Amino acid sequence: DFCNYRERKMINLKSPEEIKRMRAAALIAAAAMDKVIAAVKDGVTTEELDEIAYQYIVGRGAKPSFKGYGGFPGTACISINEQIVHGIPGKRRLHEGDIVSIDLGAYLHGYHSDMARTIGVGKISAEAEMLIRVTQESFFKGIEQAVAGNRIGDIGKAVEAHAKEYGLGVVREYIGHGLGQELHEDPEVPNYDTGRKGPVMRPGLVIAVEPMLTLGTHKVVVAPDGWVASTKDGSLSAHYENTIVINENGPCSILTIA
Repeated sequence: DFCNYRERKMINLKSPEEIKRMRAAALIAAAAMDKVIAAVKDGVTTEELDEIAYQYIVGRGAKPSFKGYGGFPGTACISINEQIVHGIPGKRRLHEGDIVSIDLGAYLHGYHSDMARTIGVGKISAEAEMLIRVTQESFFKGIEQAVAGNRIGDIGKAVEAHAKEYGLGVVREYIGHGLGQELHEDPEVPNYDTGRKGPVMRPGLVIAVEPMLTLGTHKVVVAPDGWVASTKDGSLSAHYENTIVINENGPCSILTIA
């Protein structure tokens, strides 16, 4: 989600009060995601799904994190089949057998949240089911490494290792990121082994971890609109993301799961 940024900023650790605020924003995003997923069916338009997300988020007194960000027109990025990220909601209808990635966030009390899910429309192929499942699994493999004292690079290394077990491509152009008062903050959180260890994770660090895997190449093409990113070979892509916080002791906490 807009995560190919390269502007460098200082890593900002969050206080317990800030994390509490981010959790409130995250729960709104999670509930909005549940509403959208429940509406996914054959024949629904991506515009209709986006309106559901918008109405829920603003109805809870929050603002969509994505709407207007860099000029993006929607509340959610809704990407279908070979589309990886940044799908613009519109008149396109979902059809039986499609897979759809929904990426959204909520802004509340000065703080952002961010999450993504990929689901099938009706009956989907066994390959598509595997892709969605392994993408989710790779997220959880990654966050096993998201503990105080480990390095950011440990996350991407674990994600890529799990994806490779299934022969899946790991998108490199779009990566995870820190977030808080801004939707994108340092550090960058790659989903692959960059060969660099990266910053040490410390308590209070809040990051979005978001593997994007494909059934084919990891290479990306961007549409003439400058937004929609798709697999270069037209293969299916899936996306799974949560906002997490590094704790003083033990595993990280996932803010965007109720």
